[in-house]
Amino acid sequence: VMKTRSVRVLLILAVLSFLLIHFHFLTCSKNTPMEEKPSPVHILILSSWRSGSSFTGQIFSQHPSVFYLMEPAWHVWVTMYQNSAKVLHMAVRDLVRSVFLCDMSVFDAYMSSKKKKSDLFQWETSRALCSPPACDSFSRSEIIPAGTCKTICGKYPFSKVEEACKTYSHVAIKEVRFFDLKVLYPLLTDPSLNLKIIHLVRDPRAVFRSRENTVAELQHDSDIIVGPQGTKGEMGPYNTMQAICRSHAEIYKAGRQAIPSFLKDRYLLVRYEDIVRDPLARTAQMYRFTELPFTPELQKWVHNITHGKGQGERAFDIGSRDALGVSQAWRETLPFQKVEKVQNVCKDAMDLLGYQLIQSEEEQKNMSLDLLFAQNSS
Repeated sequence: VMKTRSVRVLLILAVLSFLLIHFHFLTCSKNTPMEEKPSPVHILILSSWRSGSSFTGQIFSQHPSVFYLMEPAWHVWVTMYQNSAKVLHMAVRDLVRSVFLCDMSVFDAYMSSKKKKSDLFQWETSRALCSPPACDSFSRSEIIPAGTCKTICGKYPFSKVEEACKTYSHVAIKEVRFFDLKVLYPLLTDPSLNLKIIHLVRDPRAVFRSRENTVAELQHDSDIIVGPQGTKGEMGPYNTMQAICRSHAEIYKAGRQAIPSFLKDRYLLVRYEDIVRDPLARTAQMYRFTELPFTPELQKWVHNITHGKGQGERAFDIGSRDALGVSQAWRETLPFQKVEKVQNVCKDAMDLLGYQLIQSEEEQKNMSLDLLFAQNSS
């Protein structure tokens, strides 16, 4: 009997010891923080048409850590074209938020149920959609030309867009359809997002000259910005420029001069002229701001793409070009009468953003680049 009791006691002690050890490890595992995957960084390149935004978008698109989409809100404006830009702000913001979270079901409202990856606006400008898992023909470390990608990678299903997005540490969107920074405040305070805004601007005189070369491509967007009546007649192009310049000024003031606490370290103004004057330094600045490494391969690509002989004459063309020369072409080709009109409707924005007004045709032709850029240094 004594032997049986001893065995029972030993069994009870063994069970209790096991339970104590199990409880101890369970408690420790709950209290020990698990190694969490870093939260994605969300990058919004906020700009306007013909401002160097396609090139700036490529600076991010070609980075192997970035999933990039170019102007996804194009689908909103094409589908809901009878509304004003202000009315469409909410729909655009909701779409952008969903893309940042890699929820591509948001496109169901704007695209056919039989959509393919190639139905996305300018999808081939996204290196992420030209490499695995969105396309198996290239590696994720390659610099991929859009034309080559379009030829080879268009057949993949739309589901690959979301699948690819979820594999990147950074999600970047280039968008030209926001005209008020306050519209983005809900995204900046959204705990599910880590949003950083790069506000890209360009000399309005250069923008105007470039828009003159792409009137047909931009007509639909201009109608939404100022209404179909506002784009008619001799003042039509200037009405559109006035609206664009006003929006840049308001965005800048909201981002830099009246900073809410949630905007601290989340807003960066970048001038296109500064990028083309010193591409490597400005790219390094934007990468630091968005927590991206600047690899030697990307440094070489940025140098080559900005030091070619091309003139950037086609819309959305981001081939190698003489970027500095292209940025100043308006001084040789835009009549001074038009320069005066642009300066008149954009004066406040130009003053605010550091673009120097010129007073005569002679000054337009002869002002040194050093003086122009001295006014534009940030």
